[in-house]
Amino acid sequence: MSVSRRTFIGTAAGGVAAAALGTLGIARTASAAGAPGDVVGKVTVGYQGWFACIGDGAPINTWWHWSQNAGQAPSPSNNVIKAWPDMREYTRTYPTAYPDLNNGQPATLFSSYDQQTVDTHFLWMQQNSIDTAALQRFNPNSPEGPTRDAMAAKVRSAAESHGRKFYVMYDVTGWTNMQSEIKTDWTNKMKAHTASSAYALQNGRPVVCIWGFGFNDSNHTFSAAACLDVVNWFKSQGCYVIGGVPREWRTGTGGSRAGYADVYHALNMISPWMVGAIGNAGDSDNAYTAYTVPDQADCNAHGIDYQPCVLPGDVSARQRAHGDFMWRQFYNVCRAGAQGVYVSMFDEYGEGNQIAKTAETAASVPAGSGLWALDEDGTACSSDYYLRLTGDGGRMLKGQIALTATRPTQPTTGPSTGGPGTVVSLRARANNQYVTADNAGTSPLIANRTSIGPWEQFDLLDLGSGNIALRAHANNLVVCADNAGTSPLIANRTTAGAWETFQLLHNPNGTISLKAQINAMYVTAENAGAAALVANRTTIGGWEQFDLITG
Repeated sequence: MSVSRRTFIGTAAGGVAAAALGTLGIARTASAAGAPGDVVGKVTVGYQGWFACIGDGAPINTWWHWSQNAGQAPSPSNNVIKAWPDMREYTRTYPTAYPDLNNGQPATLFSSYDQQTVDTHFLWMQQNSIDTAALQRFNPNSPEGPTRDAMAAKVRSAAESHGRKFYVMYDVTGWTNMQSEIKTDWTNKMKAHTASSAYALQNGRPVVCIWGFGFNDSNHTFSAAACLDVVNWFKSQGCYVIGGVPREWRTGTGGSRAGYADVYHALNMISPWMVGAIGNAGDSDNAYTAYTVPDQADCNAHGIDYQPCVLPGDVSARQRAHGDFMWRQFYNVCRAGAQGVYVSMFDEYGEGNQIAKTAETAASVPAGSGLWALDEDGTACSSDYYLRLTGDGGRMLKGQIALTATRPTQPTTGPSTGGPGTVVSLRARANNQYVTADNAGTSPLIANRTSIGPWEQFDLLDLGSGNIALRAHANNLVVCADNAGTSPLIANRTTAGAWETFQLLHNPNGTISLKAQINAMYVTAENAGAAALVANRTTIGGWEQFDLITG
């Protein structure tokens, strides 16, 4: 979020050693004030949407959040970001003053003001089963206001198009006249977005979050009375109110102002801020004992939902440990019984704390920039790795996978490193023909071969949790349920994301079936095998069954 958040947080939380945690006997489930909705039982990601480029049409017309001097193109000497985005899926990009990437490609960046950018981000959320986005909204009466107003409409459109939920998250940092102006902004502007089918509801009420009440610093000087007035006003408007609060909210010490207990307990959901407080798995275990467990108990006692913060770690500080840091946090908050999870952040390249697709290796980073890629600790990670990890964390929160301290998602999915997989062929029961990556993989998969050759062989790549991907020997590319499953299967991807992930199901008669992750549909040998394979069936019949032949 804002720089003030980063500078406010001090050192990591203290607590007992991880070895003693097993003696606490904490149950995974806890009483909740709210039944499952769009935030309870869900993973929410913070969405900044605050990157702009000169020439993108945004009213702000600067290199917003890309440059220290926003009037000039970003460069190694005019830089405010800590990680470089993976730019391969943006259709409109903007040239910078950075040197070319180490792979020779131009160093370009995206603008959040382009609808395609926001659509791409929400597509990634959809592909990785990320439920809800919290749109950050700072003082709308600043010069940023018109651009932020437009961003709200773009986020609404993308959420509607991709079946995600969103809500407004006010960050009141430095907002002098907040008490009156936040009410006016909601009434005159933001409330209109609650008419959207995509606007998040909890307990039947539109969700609003206010981040920044009770922080003990010069950017959050609001009195407890003013804060309580704002919380109660939003509740009187029929809203379900989340508070982004200091991690010491419960004790009123350290980063929290004293005397704000009534403010905190007036909230419907409490979401303590953890960025900057932890930097490794051990810190997370300490925070589990010092904060998460007693916080959850306090929330239970007051009928408040609890939404702790999970972060991937700062790439530039080399905190991520190829996912181990983030997964330990998911494990800790799930075993404490949290009602929801807030991931900070989706697109925070400024703090290096983003889960959005990021440069995988030094080849995709500007030459001489000093920026680290996701493989900074020597472990290869696909650009979508933290999106996939967030999706798995959501499944654990919902009980769809077992509570586990071992992350189920691998940093790469096989194709990224060229790793081996079991060699298999598929024979369709629809016509007893073998599936081929026809025309050396340039045509869709179809079951029309009587014998097995290289085009009929695939590496079966184990992605964990019963999921697999198929890499065609015909061209060494991964099979994709293209266009989110609406187009036939084709081997045309270099890595396995949601479109390339299938659940391998074993049928009672010894055959297998494949269920596409992207649309939860079964792969069929269409028209009794005369047409290309496509994932478009809701049930398994004869056309959806295959013999899996190894070797």
